[in-house]
Amino acid sequence: MAERDRRESRKRLIFWGGIATTTAALLISAIWFWHWAFHDLPTAPDDAASLWSTRRDPSVTLQDRQGEVLAVRGPLYAPAVALDSLPEHTVHAFLAIEDRRFYEHDGIDRRGIARALWRNFRAGQTVQGGSTITMQLVKNLILTPERSIRRKLQEMRLARALERHLTKTEILELYLNRIYLGANAYGIEAAARRYFDKSASELTLTESALLAALPKAPSRLDPTANLAAAQQRAARVIAAMADAGYITEAEAIGALALPAEPVPGTIIPAVASRYGHVFDYAIAEARRLVPEDIPDLVIRTTIDREMLEEGQAVLNAFIAEEGETSQIREGAIVVLEPDGAIRSMVGGREYVDSQFNRAVQAQRQPGSAFKPIVFAAAVEAGADPSMAVWDEPIDLEGWSPQNFSGNYRGMITLQDALKRSINTVAAQIADEIGIPAVIDMGRRMGIRSDLPNLPALALGAGEVNLLELTGAYATIANEGERQRPYLVLSVSNSLGDELYRHSDTPPVRAMSVETAHAMSTMMQDVILSGTGRRAALSDRQVAGKTGTSQSFRDAWFIGFTADYTAGVWVGNDDDSPMNEVTGGGLPARIWQDYMTRIHADRPARALSANAPRVRTEREDRLAAFYSELSGLFSDVLEDGAAVDDPSMDR
Repeated sequence: MAERDRRESRKRLIFWGGIATTTAALLISAIWFWHWAFHDLPTAPDDAASLWSTRRDPSVTLQDRQGEVLAVRGPLYAPAVALDSLPEHTVHAFLAIEDRRFYEHDGIDRRGIARALWRNFRAGQTVQGGSTITMQLVKNLILTPERSIRRKLQEMRLARALERHLTKTEILELYLNRIYLGANAYGIEAAARRYFDKSASELTLTESALLAALPKAPSRLDPTANLAAAQQRAARVIAAMADAGYITEAEAIGALALPAEPVPGTIIPAVASRYGHVFDYAIAEARRLVPEDIPDLVIRTTIDREMLEEGQAVLNAFIAEEGETSQIREGAIVVLEPDGAIRSMVGGREYVDSQFNRAVQAQRQPGSAFKPIVFAAAVEAGADPSMAVWDEPIDLEGWSPQNFSGNYRGMITLQDALKRSINTVAAQIADEIGIPAVIDMGRRMGIRSDLPNLPALALGAGEVNLLELTGAYATIANEGERQRPYLVLSVSNSLGDELYRHSDTPPVRAMSVETAHAMSTMMQDVILSGTGRRAALSDRQVAGKTGTSQSFRDAWFIGFTADYTAGVWVGNDDDSPMNEVTGGGLPARIWQDYMTRIHADRPARALSANAPRVRTEREDRLAAFYSELSGLFSDVLEDGAAVDDPSMDR
């Protein structure tokens, strides 16, 4: 009996020992499996905000003044769109093809996984996936795209965790705004603009179906490269929408009959675009205004897209036609609104060939285009446009400037001296008022470059850039008030968080209204009967000035209407001479052609200053004579008064 009990006891020990061993083995295996599957599992974010900015490559989007995208550097992102701002058929298209039971599961669609496994087993290969939208979000934003059983298990666990922390709306918004949809576009808004040149809120049924077709294989199905395959997949999306009850059979048939096609060339890569020069300047300005290191910026500028493209076309056409004979290889254009907004900036002929922005980076001698600053300083000091001055050989401490023509006209008016761009007169009046007064006027008008305290500054011997000189002319157009030229309207990140917004600042009084009006009238005469006649517009008043630097290295024309102030420069980057090109020639003609185009739809408005009275050359000489005579009589009277004044007795 005892022996039998011992045998039973031994059997129980063996049995329970086996159970314990098996349990231990299973426990060890489970621990090992858990460690193998999840030892490097990241923590699921507990809010949506952290997922909006994760895994974003540096990107900068350039917008025009209307907020339309001009160009993109890096991946194309766009401001996030809310779910309720999208058409219902857009959301349904993605749900139908990607995750029809999205609102029913907890991050893992077990029925969907089982169905996918069965179909893959029957096909002998992977023909269907079981990933939910939540799992795709985890894969794209938290995990790496590794394809393995271990990674799939991690997706499932994190998907369930994400569903506990976020609402279905938050998950779907994240998915639609962060999903890669080919052609370097991330998110539904960026893709809508990339492929269809419209906002996602305006997508049609067929366009929505085409975008929903892309997540499966965005590169292979890129509609700009493989439209047939993309449309074939979009047809499956339409069928899935009908099967899910999102659209009727009639709607499906209509959509299949007219598949969507992308609009070509809607988003232009900045590296190869006509907006490259302005893009560089916009980034530099944005980094100055927002010094924080923000990886993705959306820069809204003051640029008018059509105006900029028109300027590029005009400049390129003139140089292509006449550049070889004139020995001109480059040029630049700037257009300013009265408030300082830069509407157009053409930095050169081709950005791909040269990223050097001649509108802001090229420091060149303005020649006679600097004379309005000299004459403004003289008028401020008491000179009158009708006063008599002498055009004659002069010697200023060993410096003897010559006129462009080599001739001298004798006694003329100050106004005549400006319109004919007489060097001797500009040098004399600068010498009389002092070069520091000229420099001071330049500073007040907006010249920021260093100006040399030398007599030759009167003839434009200093170096300036086109933007600042155009801004200085705008001060005259604005009745003596200076507005600093600006390009950036706002800077934000791709979530729409505004980091900077331009605020209008009060203009700075640089000169009196009377001085500005006198200069405007004199500069109108430059166009009517002076060196700038080729810049005249047929339907409105224009004021401006030509400029040519020594040895024909630079040629300028800068002028203004009541609507815009614009500057044109042509020359060569290596500072080599052109073939006798003057500011009154090609630059004035470029200016005239361009300004005619951009004023085409604008009613003619008069300048604020009076127009000059058109006089013959004989009348100009008579005016100078009587001005000189009046001055002599004044001197005599002053001398007499001094003699007869008892207070002068000693």
